[in-house]
Amino acid sequence: MQTSTLADQQLAALAARYGSELPHEGGPWNETLSALLSHRSVRKYLPKALPDGTLTTLAAAAQSAATSSNLQTWSLIAVTDPARKARLSAVAAGQKHITECPLFLVWVADLSRLRRVGEQKQQQLAAIDYLEMLLVATIDAALAAQNAVVAAESLGLSTVYIGALRNDTQRVAAELNLPAGAVGVFGLCVGYADHSAPAEVKPRLPQSVVVHREQYDTSGEPARLDIYDQDLAEFSRRNEMSVSNWTDRVIARTKELKAMAGRDRLAAALRALGFPLE
Repeated sequence: MQTSTLADQQLAALAARYGSELPHEGGPWNETLSALLSHRSVRKYLPKALPDGTLTTLAAAAQSAATSSNLQTWSLIAVTDPARKARLSAVAAGQKHITECPLFLVWVADLSRLRRVGEQKQQQLAAIDYLEMLLVATIDAALAAQNAVVAAESLGLSTVYIGALRNDTQRVAAELNLPAGAVGVFGLCVGYADHSAPAEVKPRLPQSVVVHREQYDTSGEPARLDIYDQDLAEFSRRNEMSVSNWTDRVIARTKELKAMAGRDRLAAALRALGFPLE
């Protein structure tokens, strides 16, 4: 009976995640995998406080993620003040869920801590000035944040990432009093979902397009993308979004620099924030 239940969960989860382009084979399955595949972005939250200690729990989960060379090159700013959330929302093109959620987390790629260690030990840390170290810090922050998302969802909470904080990294740094060598790379809304708004699992690209065996292979990609476009357009219709497909969205987001909403100037902003990017 349990095996049958897990098999049903697997089929339902894969169908929700991949639409009409299901993987050709199944695999091992358990409740954790069901939870992971049920992830969805939630952009409307109830005005309901989180349980005491939620931040501590999410931070512990985040700090349990892998970190390159155990350098732990990220920091976390928890924002609950309504006025500060409103100002951060303004940076992110006025996304209302930032002001609605009870907890807004800003994930920081943070090399400043390493610099302070070097100063304390009277050592010049030459490697910190290189792009590689910012990449390490950004990856560390992303891994930590995803652990926090999984933890939040296991507690019945919902989330949505906010990449638009990078529209103006200097403004965010000033708002959060970040030291030189620290930059907010994305935000995360955390709260209880308002189920009056649709929040369906969004179909992803088929594994036949994303997963390659031994070598990169683009054979058959156009036909599979056509099918995915149809699935995503149907998803948009069901969720009362502007109807669009994936390939049109790729073009819209990358054809003109104005779609970057200021992020085309990110390299200059990062240098101003203390990242030489050698």
